[in-house]
Amino acid sequence: MWLAVGVAVVLLRLLLPTELLRGLAYVVVGGAAVVAIVVGVRRQRPLRALRWYLLAAGQGLFVAGDLAYTLLEEVSQAAPFPSVADGLYLAGYPLLALGVLALIRGRTPGRDRAGLLDAAIVSTGMGLLAWVFLMRPIADDPSLSLLERLISLAYPMGDVLLLVIVTRLLTSPGARTASFWFVVAGIGLTLAADVVYAALVLLTGYDHGLIDVLWLLGYLAWGAAALHPSMGSLSEVAPERSLRFTRRRLVLLTMTSLMAPALLAYQGWWLGAAEIDVGAIVLGCATLFLLVVARMSGLVNQVQDQAAQLEALARNDGLTGIPNRRAWDLELARELAKARRLGTRVHVALLDLDHFKRFNDEHGHQAGDRVLKEATSAWRAQLRETDLLARYGGEEFAALLLGCSAAEAFTTVERLRAFTPLGQTFSAGIAEWDGREDPGRLVHRADVALYEAKRGGRDRVTRPPPSDASR
Repeated sequence: MWLAVGVAVVLLRLLLPTELLRGLAYVVVGGAAVVAIVVGVRRQRPLRALRWYLLAAGQGLFVAGDLAYTLLEEVSQAAPFPSVADGLYLAGYPLLALGVLALIRGRTPGRDRAGLLDAAIVSTGMGLLAWVFLMRPIADDPSLSLLERLISLAYPMGDVLLLVIVTRLLTSPGARTASFWFVVAGIGLTLAADVVYAALVLLTGYDHGLIDVLWLLGYLAWGAAALHPSMGSLSEVAPERSLRFTRRRLVLLTMTSLMAPALLAYQGWWLGAAEIDVGAIVLGCATLFLLVVARMSGLVNQVQDQAAQLEALARNDGLTGIPNRRAWDLELARELAKARRLGTRVHVALLDLDHFKRFNDEHGHQAGDRVLKEATSAWRAQLRETDLLARYGGEEFAALLLGCSAAEAFTTVERLRAFTPLGQTFSAGIAEWDGREDPGRLVHRADVALYEAKRGGRDRVTRPPPSDASR
């Protein structure tokens, strides 16, 4: 209803007979949009209402500027530029930006460095474009006084600010609700109207007409954003999500990064070398290059972090956090090769929790998982940093004991029995490496000793017979 009535009023405004009536109708539509934002806050009751009031205040300053402009031009017959209307318009830009940035901050669960860099890259490229085609002609216009020149330059700077916040909004995480798109439309329509207005002023001179429709539709979009039921969730914290560098974003950043060389080619080949804006293009190129390098650095760090996480997942047991069977096989082969070079002693122990299946059946799998985790933690605390404890499979664990005698290895594994949690026990078998055998043979001998411990009544540590030991 808001949009239907609003669009009808905007179109009917074009039929009003005088500029004064059209100007007053303009103020009515803008004022109604400010009221709609306040009503939307009252109805939807978002958790962070202050940022919506900032948006209403920014829009209110724009409406006040519209009213001042109309009264100066149509009632007082005074020149509306430069005037108090310009001060009101320009004051609205930072308030609008603060409100939207506050919305973005509310939607972002943490530090979004990638989104900030992407927004900075796009804004730098577009800002360079605005300088060359909008701001530079104003700065070089000798017909403008200093005050007129400063005010005229402030408007495209405000547009660049709008571009920054809409780009940041589009690159921020969070749901793309109807209210979200209405906010984007409100900023985009205002930005489009400002750009067209600036172009018309530079080329042909501004004439009230259809361009006003863009500004008024921008007002209606802001009111719709506040009145829509999805407004309440617009500024809520977005859930964590994996960052993806999409093809669409890659194309956007590529086009923006090529903006500086494209302008250089345009000015050099089309306008002649004397017209090249060297300072702005050099600064733009350098800024874009540094931003792209920072973005690439972030992507490389992200890939490296993910690779490290994948490696940890591939090597560690998901339940206990200790090395898994794959990591055990790799580490055992590596340590045996090292021991062969250095002549150090190596012992392998296999530990198997006694009657673990029966414990799971009686107490449940959650209790069984608790035993595995607590046993792992307790055993690791009793081993040396040079020793390795791994989950061999199920309720079976493997320990690699380096640089100790057979008696010391046996004492170490025996000591672990006293720290087994929840009244559980384990059986263990120990084998010492003979200096020649492969890892599979060494583990097999430890497994034979483990079987002897189970057959002997469990809850004990067993070593191979003396004839099977090397030393």
